[in-house]
Amino acid sequence: MLPIDSAGAGEFAEVGFVLTDMDETLTFHGRLSARTYAALERLQAAGVKVIPVTAAPAGWCDQMARMWPVDGVIGENGGFFFQRDEDGHGLRRHFWHPPEERQRVTRELERIAARVQAALPTARFAEDQPFRVTSIAFAQPDDPQQRADIVDLLRREGADVTVNNLWVLGWLGGYDKLAAARRFLESRYGLAIEADRRAVAYVGDSTNDAPMFSFFEHSFGVSTVRNYLAEIPKAPRWITRGPGGDGFVEVADAVLAAKR
Repeated sequence: MLPIDSAGAGEFAEVGFVLTDMDETLTFHGRLSARTYAALERLQAAGVKVIPVTAAPAGWCDQMARMWPVDGVIGENGGFFFQRDEDGHGLRRHFWHPPEERQRVTRELERIAARVQAALPTARFAEDQPFRVTSIAFAQPDDPQQRADIVDLLRREGADVTVNNLWVLGWLGGYDKLAAARRFLESRYGLAIEADRRAVAYVGDSTNDAPMFSFFEHSFGVSTVRNYLAEIPKAPRWITRGPGGDGFVEVADAVLAAKR
């Protein structure tokens, strides 16, 4: 990983989209700072589209898409894309699964969740589970073996699984953050990321960001990504000095400087 402040002056001049994880990337210790929020506004004012790509639940993503200075939100690790209407009051919701499949997927996730709880009584739903629509999330156990047991059972029940600093997340559909970014950027913006990878920067901090780190040339890890490098096949190309939102501000500054 290269220090972000070692990048050349024009390194990020082609970036038109900044995709970013939320928890412990935009936030730090669960809080969003004024500096980080201002960085989102500065990017938006410069014409750079910012899209959080997060494992966070639909309830949180609804609020972010409506009220934050972002162009939309990909949530629950790729299950949907929420975007404000042009009038700024309504919300457009685009799901990975077509409408005719969503009810079946919901029933199957409920079955898997009940199976995990019956087999592993210590497994606890995440506090935000009532606000999820395409995934099931279990609170990150302190015991690594308990975490491994949840992951193993979810996989044996047919779920896709990832782990981040807060949750063990399960869903159905075979997608991940990268697959969702590929689909929604093309369908909503006409951007084919396979052909134009340099148009996108990605900022993350944890294991569920691994597909994005592996794909995008302009990949950034905030400083705490070092805690997860053993679980990430390919490290991000760049690393910030600061953790969480402070690191994101460094990325925003670098992108904006390249455009001046």
